[in-house]
Amino acid sequence: MMLLRCIKSEHQKLRHSLIFPACILIPVIPAIMGTFNYLQNTGILTQQWYSLWTQHTLFYASFFYAPLIALYCSYLWRLEHLNNNWNVFMTAPVTIPCLYLGKLTVILRVTLLTQFWVGILYLACGKLIGLPGFCPPKIFFWLLRGTLAAAAIGALQLLLSMVIRSFSVPIGIALIGSVLGMLISNKGWGFFWPYSLMLMGMNSNKTEDALRGSSLPFLLSTGLFFLLFYLVALYLLKTRDVRA
Repeated sequence: MMLLRCIKSEHQKLRHSLIFPACILIPVIPAIMGTFNYLQNTGILTQQWYSLWTQHTLFYASFFYAPLIALYCSYLWRLEHLNNNWNVFMTAPVTIPCLYLGKLTVILRVTLLTQFWVGILYLACGKLIGLPGFCPPKIFFWLLRGTLAAAAIGALQLLLSMVIRSFSVPIGIALIGSVLGMLISNKGWGFFWPYSLMLMGMNSNKTEDALRGSSLPFLLSTGLFFLLFYLVALYLLKTRDVRA
């Protein structure tokens, strides 16, 4: 019951906020960029729906996905960092794990909504440019897998936004982490960098499944990173006040 009250409280903070407009409007940018890039290179990109997916994820997963999650996390902690709200938050008659999990659950729900919208944009763009038939079903599996990887990034960004009072710095860290994640995953070390997991889960900029035969390492890496960031956040919340 305590956790449900925390989730409800965090949802109320999002009412009348700019989070949901950002969730809808920002993914439109990489969708337009990816579709335009596809149309400019149809001589090279010949696998239709798969090729369109490579271009959409090239921009979205590499430059927008993690910063969007960071934006959600920064907003949820912003109210606690203002005035004396931190003291109110820490003295609430709720356990520390419930306080943190309440925020994390809301982040994952908004992320799931974002991913659903990204899928709709992908389908709409494909039909608007005249791609035949329907997109391959495995695209939806890649979207779901990318959402699963977001659990680790959500826990990390929530931790960063907790200890860094600046609204924009954690978002910048997420962008840098994503760019590095693209380079690291190309080197074959993606399981050791949390931001790479998002790109690998989404099968970013690839037509063949990059995680074929590697689902277990992917799940283990995602779970371990999630647990690590979650436990660090709980330790900090329980042992000391958080200062920038």
